[in-house]
Amino acid sequence: MVKNNKVKNMINACLLIIVTLLVLYFALKDNFFTIIHELATLNPIWIVIAILVFILSILIRSLSMYFMVKKYKEDYTVKRSNILLLTTQFFNAVTPFATGGQPFQVYTLKKDGVRIADGTSIIVQNFIVYQIALVLLGLIAVTSNFFFHIFKANILLKNLTMLGFLINTLVVVVLLTLMFAKKFNDKVIRLLLNFINKFNFINEEKKEKLIKKLEDVTHRFYKGGKYLVKNKKLFFTTIILNFIGLSLLYSVPLFVLYAMGDFTSVNPFICIISSAYVMLIGAFVPIPGGTGGLEFSYVEFFGNFIVGSKLQASMLVWRFVTYYFGMFLGAIALQIDAKERRK
Repeated sequence: MVKNNKVKNMINACLLIIVTLLVLYFALKDNFFTIIHELATLNPIWIVIAILVFILSILIRSLSMYFMVKKYKEDYTVKRSNILLLTTQFFNAVTPFATGGQPFQVYTLKKDGVRIADGTSIIVQNFIVYQIALVLLGLIAVTSNFFFHIFKANILLKNLTMLGFLINTLVVVVLLTLMFAKKFNDKVIRLLLNFINKFNFINEEKKEKLIKKLEDVTHRFYKGGKYLVKNKKLFFTTIILNFIGLSLLYSVPLFVLYAMGDFTSVNPFICIISSAYVMLIGAFVPIPGGTGGLEFSYVEFFGNFIVGSKLQASMLVWRFVTYYFGMFLGAIALQIDAKERRK
């Protein structure tokens, strides 16, 4: 198992390096010296502000985790929650679709004294509220563009955006079904596996074991949803915290442009809407960090307001702040956490 994980990590790392080099090549090949000049003349104060806004977005979302864990473990601290969300940045960054973060969170919560069953329930609850906040921002972005025609008509981008929005919305619908339809979920699982069993892919014994495992997963979602419904204040508070955290994350390009001396091309509203569109497309690229898809989406959407080398340069700085710096920050937090636990 360990060997398989090492192989997967090496493949992910190599894929990430290759795609990153390709992104750099296509970003720099036409206006290399002009882009380098843009990067060399960045105002460091605004870059620091962009980094602080990015960190603040993580810390605010970590409060959502803190309030949820606090219900299960009264002595859980904001500091532990901050470290957990910061280290999660590293595992999300190095795995496709950011799938590495949640198992790590369950493992870390166990080391903090939270039972695996409770830790899994907490992660499920936090994922639910995060996804709801994500869809709300996506809905605001799509609705705003529909009424105000913010972006130029582009059939490909329109279809990709709607696909991303529909997938995110479908995820929320599935989560809500898992949360509130326990009997329906159990029935669907049995019907599905009975259908598969007709093709002799699995025997009866394996089928029953798989049914039990899937029912355990759906019951955790049901338990987590039931808990959130009973604690309405916690439910809405955590959605708001995730909404604010994502809004701050989506505003990072604004401060990057300020660092380039551009205070007029994009306002805060346009920046958040554009970033929401970028995430709707880029989040479904099956490469660690959505590399390639996010850069393409940034250029396509922010290209409606920014032109020339400034567009490419801002994309590179934005990507550094929100991805590579986040990965680096997560690695540091991981080392700090390991040292503190050894004391």
